[in-house]
Amino acid sequence: MAKESAESLAVFAQAAMQSVVLPDISGLQAIYTIARGSSDAAANILSYEMMRELGVPMTSLPPSVFSLGDGVAMDHAAALVVSQSGASDDLVRSAKGARARGARVLALTNQPDSVVEAAAELTVPIGAGPERAVPATKTVIGAIAAGMALLHGLKPAYDPAPSARVLQDLTPQHPDAQRLKSAFLRARHVYVIGRDTGFGAAQEVALKLKECCALHAEAYSSSEVLHGPLQLATNPLMVLILDTGAAPVQDSIDQAEARFRDAGCDVHHLRTRDVTDADLLPAAAAALLLALMYPVILETALALGLNPDTPETLSKVTQTT
Repeated sequence: MAKESAESLAVFAQAAMQSVVLPDISGLQAIYTIARGSSDAAANILSYEMMRELGVPMTSLPPSVFSLGDGVAMDHAAALVVSQSGASDDLVRSAKGARARGARVLALTNQPDSVVEAAAELTVPIGAGPERAVPATKTVIGAIAAGMALLHGLKPAYDPAPSARVLQDLTPQHPDAQRLKSAFLRARHVYVIGRDTGFGAAQEVALKLKECCALHAEAYSSSEVLHGPLQLATNPLMVLILDTGAAPVQDSIDQAEARFRDAGCDVHHLRTRDVTDADLLPAAAAALLLALMYPVILETALALGLNPDTPETLSKVTQTT
């Protein structure tokens, strides 16, 4: 995990700047993402970016509608399947089922010549190389970048290259890494908060805290967490805020931070500007936040006596239905 997460920003740059030649997919009225786990978090990040740029609705579609049921009508829609291995049976069934029900099937995968790739009209490679640790790191960040390259193909005015050049020159090390690690070590419950693409990053960080550190963590949008979930702040609670720096989300982020601080929570605010003053695209900012968090999560797991490369209850390819 240490080696692979250290490669993540180089993987991002390579994947984001690749050229994508699209089939004719004009007339799309909606895009549905199909993914599980970390890939679903990457898909969430891409959904916010693509909706903003393309102006069509984009949301997650549960694979079970195809793997357990007869599927749904997909005319005038695209299905974006995100899978590191391209081998999970429910995602394979979903790719085939979506295409049979009228979808234009696109895929982001890391394994060349996978079954998902064979079922898709177009596959944009993540290109991360072998990833052996069970917790996905460079393939998650690479999937975000590959999706940004796909978006550039859909909308040439959207250019991920400047953000990719910034990220490839950064070292994924946060200046407050030790303080964050100490906070995780004393935490019992963690809220990971984000907004827009930062919410997808929050989902991935919460998943990694559970997967690597066996730490109870939940992800929330800063626009939702001030409703019922705020009540949990009456118990000891660590709050990690992931801030992409995008101007439209700042009021929501600031309001959530103020409320949690007023409630006496242990609040930590992670910003992209902690490591760069560059103006990043929101999806690239979310990818950078993940790259900064992966080493902290790794060090926390090791301090807890856990082996994050091989969590005892998990495997690299999860076979679900």
